[in-house]
Amino acid sequence: MQPETAVTTKDRPAKASTERTRARARAARNRRVLVYGTRLLLLVAVIGLWEWFARAGIIDPFNFSMPSKIWDQIREWALHGTAQGSLWEQIWYTLYEALFGWIIGVIAGVLLGIALGRVRFLADVLGPYIKVLNALPRIVLAPIFLIWFGLGPASKVASAVVLVFFPVFFNAFQGAREVDRNLVSNARILGASNRRVTLQVVIPSATSWIFTSLHVSFGFALIGAIVGEYIGATKGLGLLVSASQGTFNAAGVYAAMVILAVVALLAEGLLTFGEKRLFRWKPAEPGTER
Repeated sequence: MQPETAVTTKDRPAKASTERTRARARAARNRRVLVYGTRLLLLVAVIGLWEWFARAGIIDPFNFSMPSKIWDQIREWALHGTAQGSLWEQIWYTLYEALFGWIIGVIAGVLLGIALGRVRFLADVLGPYIKVLNALPRIVLAPIFLIWFGLGPASKVASAVVLVFFPVFFNAFQGAREVDRNLVSNARILGASNRRVTLQVVIPSATSWIFTSLHVSFGFALIGAIVGEYIGATKGLGLLVSASQGTFNAAGVYAAMVILAVVALLAEGLLTFGEKRLFRWKPAEPGTER
């Protein structure tokens, strides 16, 4: 009987740890259900109040429209297209401009941010100019890009690039500066060159900083594309907003905004999924489950 008692006693810590892990997992699932349920209730409440206020005349339906009219407008565009072509073509046109500008802005921001973070001389020379450019209201550059590149997608891509570049640059720059100096020193002791230190130590260490900026920067890319289309374009969601505003169609303006919000949420979901896959080695935050 004594060996069995000993085995049981040894198993108790492992069983207790397993139970704690299961309890934490259940708590995380329950919290996630509560959060999603509360989000859904809040959305339903806002939409319901908006519809009721409009129908009761508390707010002017002509100016504020109502959710039912917005839904009808989206359905009309999806089934019968818009004056500029099919709805899916407008979505793809805006998404293409935003995605292309986002990619260019991210690459430029990461490369220049890492370079200035690693080379002090470059940071001292180019730093003041970058700060001055960052202080400019970059959204007003959209009309200039329209003059330079015309009504095509190039002007919208340029608007997206200038909005994406700076948040990515500053995060990459700060990430390169915040690298653990002990890691760099150890790599140099082992004979690593500057190039290998940058590629194998600095960039991996700055990756979390860079990914943090990607979530925000894609929204900026969409803003750049939409503003450029609003000022002048042949296709895109921004043109739908401009055309709806020109005909005093509030439902059309809100419908384009809803479609844009859905696109942004889908992009955010893809970025979050990619970040979780890339950083699976990182410990989960308290109260969350990977």
